[in-house]
Amino acid sequence: MDNCIFCKIIKKEIPANKLYEDEHVLAFHDIHPAAPVHFLLIPKLHVDSLADVDDNHQNLLGRMLILAPRLAKEQGCAEGFRTIINTGRIGGQEVFHLHIHIIGGHQRLPGMIHQE
Repeated sequence: MDNCIFCKIIKKEIPANKLYEDEHVLAFHDIHPAAPVHFLLIPKLHVDSLADVDDNHQNLLGRMLILAPRLAKEQGCAEGFRTIINTGRIGGQEVFHLHIHIIGGHQRLPGMIHQE
């Protein structure tokens, strides 16, 4: 995808503060962190969103979910963290390249759903 910012980061056309990289995935710090720890975990294979995955992506998704807690702990989130996958425009997705936000810090994160 020529205009995908995450594809450009993968190709090293745009710099990123990397945490982890292998042949299948890349993790880097979010440029607008929502918490003391906030990084993104993305596949190197361009997939628009979670809504676009199928059985062929099973190993890749498993790899990402196994890496998330390991990288979170390495960043100081031994007592917990939040994972977020925004999917589609209505789901709040802004960059249409599948990505997982891993968010945490030293205090309990606020609730995500406000009940009235």
